[in-house]
Amino acid sequence: MSSPDPDLTPRIERERLRTAGSGPVASTAQTDCCIVGGGPAGAVLALLLARQGVAVTLLESHRDFDRDFRGDVLQPAVLDLLGQLGLAERLLAVALARTSSMPIRAGAETAAFHDVSRLRTPYPFLTVVPQVRFLELVVGEARHCPTFRLVTGARVEALVRDDDGHADGDGHVRGVRYRANNAWHEVRAQVVVGADGRFSRLRGLARLEPVRTASPVDVLWFRLPRRDHDPAGGVFVGDGGWLVLQNRGAEWQAGYSLAKGGYAGLRAEGIGALRHSVGLRAPWLAGRADALRDWGQTSLLSVESCRLRRWYQPGLLLIGDAAHTMAAVGAVGISVAIQDAAVAANVLGPRLRAGRIGVTDLAAVQRRREVPVRIVQAFQRLVQGWLLSPPRGVVASRVPLGFRVLARIPLLRNLGARIFGLGVWPVRLSPASLGDHRWE
Repeated sequence: MSSPDPDLTPRIERERLRTAGSGPVASTAQTDCCIVGGGPAGAVLALLLARQGVAVTLLESHRDFDRDFRGDVLQPAVLDLLGQLGLAERLLAVALARTSSMPIRAGAETAAFHDVSRLRTPYPFLTVVPQVRFLELVVGEARHCPTFRLVTGARVEALVRDDDGHADGDGHVRGVRYRANNAWHEVRAQVVVGADGRFSRLRGLARLEPVRTASPVDVLWFRLPRRDHDPAGGVFVGDGGWLVLQNRGAEWQAGYSLAKGGYAGLRAEGIGALRHSVGLRAPWLAGRADALRDWGQTSLLSVESCRLRRWYQPGLLLIGDAAHTMAAVGAVGISVAIQDAAVAANVLGPRLRAGRIGVTDLAAVQRRREVPVRIVQAFQRLVQGWLLSPPRGVVASRVPLGFRVLARIPLLRNLGARIFGLGVWPVRLSPASLGDHRWE
């Protein structure tokens, strides 16, 4: 068989992109801002813009928001922004738990880490809120605004551009084409915002390639029974890795680290090997690890850290994990993404209302957020490097040195808590984003 033409693959890919979303369009809608992705960043941005009187269409590919093993930990920064909107107390009413820190534990030794109790904020604690409840609250509030529209089950397949609407061009983005209810639909907008997560469809359609930083670990998520007399949650080090435990009321949500690409090997060893390893990392959980009976109870997160060099094209802006995927360390992904949304609402809202959105406005969002994001990512890499432990099969007896040093130097301890808890610098909502235009 002859070898494939090396020039053929790019042509095939261009043709695939050109024909993506082709077919008769059942409906075309006009809006000021089309947001793709109904996660925390997309939902918060939609609410903030709708409160300013901006017409917003939020497209979500799933039929509802109820999906398992999504981020549930909210940093003080998120509560602070919701407090500015008058929604913090309603959110706290559905919280499963709150804690002031995520201590590092190894054997009988504990070191304080990410202690947010000293931060200057009305909400000096981490909160566990099921993401479905968070999204229901935010979207429910947005529904009070007549300029807000939500479309679920909408899978975006193409960007609509000036150059005949084909996805392979370089023209100004004017909207998206999506498939829902077995028909094609279009939304035309002044600006399209991609908030569709680490596997962003819009990022691929726009052909924006991120700069990737290799991660040495992946994380396997699962749940185990929790009892009232259990130790507080945190990070438990041992057996060649770590186990992070988040209080979800009757359950622990557990994140189990394994070497990058090591999932297949772990599965080959059998579910019993996972149960045994959990007992080495957190011995008091050994008996309850028997609740893990098959791999269907687990969910693998392939960890990576990446960022786009440029978050925008004319008519298109990416935020959150679509623009910069965060590592799992510190549980800051939601916080960083929502701060992106807040800055985007501050910058874009008045321009959208005036009908004068430009590339410089999109660039301004990246300019205000890129440095904080890069600092958080750098701190994540530093902390991840500290999470060293004895080889597999060994119970750790000491907390890794980096955490012991951090815990004993107040300036460093407080700086670390600030970076993860509130961000590099605070994000305040503009008066317009707080809702000069409110409706009952």
